[in-house]
Amino acid sequence: MIRIKDLSISFAGNELFSKANFNINPKEKIGLIGRNGTGKSTLFKLLINQIDPDYGIIEYSKNYKAGILEQHIKFTKDTIIDEVCSVLNSERQYEIWKGEKILNGLGFTENEMLQDPKLFSGGFQVKINLAKLLLLEPNLLLLDEPTNYLDIHSIKWLKKILISWESEIILITHDRAFMDSIITHTLNIHRGGFKKLPGNTKKIKEQIQQEEIIHEKTRLNQEKNRKKTQEWIDRFKSKATLASRAQSKIKMLEKQEVLSKLSEIENLNFEFNYLNYNSKECLLETNNLSFGYNDNKFLINNFNTKINKGDKICIIGKNGKGKSTLLKLLHKEVNPCSGNITTHSKTEIGYFGQMNIDRLSKNKTIYEEIQSADDKILETKVRKTCAHMMFSGDLADKKISVLSGGEKSRVMLGKILLKPVNLLFLDEPTNHLDMESTESLMNAVYNFSGSVLMVTHDEYFLKKIANKLIIYDNGKVFNFNGNYKEFCKKIGWKDL
Repeated sequence: MIRIKDLSISFAGNELFSKANFNINPKEKIGLIGRNGTGKSTLFKLLINQIDPDYGIIEYSKNYKAGILEQHIKFTKDTIIDEVCSVLNSERQYEIWKGEKILNGLGFTENEMLQDPKLFSGGFQVKINLAKLLLLEPNLLLLDEPTNYLDIHSIKWLKKILISWESEIILITHDRAFMDSIITHTLNIHRGGFKKLPGNTKKIKEQIQQEEIIHEKTRLNQEKNRKKTQEWIDRFKSKATLASRAQSKIKMLEKQEVLSKLSEIENLNFEFNYLNYNSKECLLETNNLSFGYNDNKFLINNFNTKINKGDKICIIGKNGKGKSTLLKLLHKEVNPCSGNITTHSKTEIGYFGQMNIDRLSKNKTIYEEIQSADDKILETKVRKTCAHMMFSGDLADKKISVLSGGEKSRVMLGKILLKPVNLLFLDEPTNHLDMESTESLMNAVYNFSGSVLMVTHDEYFLKKIANKLIIYDNGKVFNFNGNYKEFCKKIGWKDL
């Protein structure tokens, strides 16, 4: 059990949260929600003593141990299995089988377990850190976006593990459906305060929304009554017979707590800039496309597909099979080993890649980086785009170097918004976004009049968006002319 009392912290004079009071009780699985920048990751750092609060205390039960999913990578062993099992103490040295079972659930083969962890991609390295945390078996699991870089199979496996977890969990994720399937309670950081309720995210959001409606009605009523009282005072305070009553009313107004108007909370609110495509021909077509990073193993072999006007195609499958590579091929960032790609002359592509946020110039401001998409665009339009991405006013002058992953993702989306396009390439665009931003993005993709080709592992996103699929499964790549529900019903996954 953990008891949080009067917890307060600020950075550079800005108060993040103040006088937080709540408990984490035995076997509670808590979904921690709040907009980017409200202090979710900061709370995690406080709970594992990485930073100290300005005020308040965190009390732990005796011998209580919290473990956090590390996003930074620091490996010291020569094989993945040795790295994962490095968390075992002498009393658990014979539990290597547990490490193997966890790695297998996360999609690692026996051969891969014997390879150097530093040779794997960033996504796989985060999965190794997740395996280490699960094998550690702490009293409290602190999971910050654990589904980032996980494929659909690994997410389903992780969900089962967390549902059956017998101790405490605090979970941060942009995937609302994933969170709601696991948690027993929701903890919301909102307007610098904490509210914890049993139940899912919808319940607490509805309650907060209702409370704010009541607050505003009460404030307006109070304002109206104060105005009437003040008018009475102004009218009768000079009359001797009513002077004492006027003074009494003045004191009453002075003592009354005045409710302030709640500030507007910024939301990611945008739509992609659609460029009309008036041709009946397809926007893009591949013919016998093949690619591999070595001659012995092809990720894509003789693959044919077409992207027609209005298609919303999702690319799905296990990690490491070539989904992101397909987008890079179609965007002509890498060359195929054989076959060809035909792009119509009227096709204009907006591309959000997994690693594109690393290409942002660290020394530029948000405004300068977004403007670089097209330096001919007027400043007012660039500023408006910055505001749509929740960088209004002086926030647009922040340097890229100080931004979080979610903020960098919003900058990349802002650059795409400035360019009129009719085809979107999106590679796991929801990674690093908060729930509200993820839902705004999903609505923008859904309402986009053009065509979309998107890599995603978010089943809720997938079910809402896709009318066609490109599937990596059972050692091959193939098209499916239907939505995800139809695929699961008619064909289903062979890779388990």
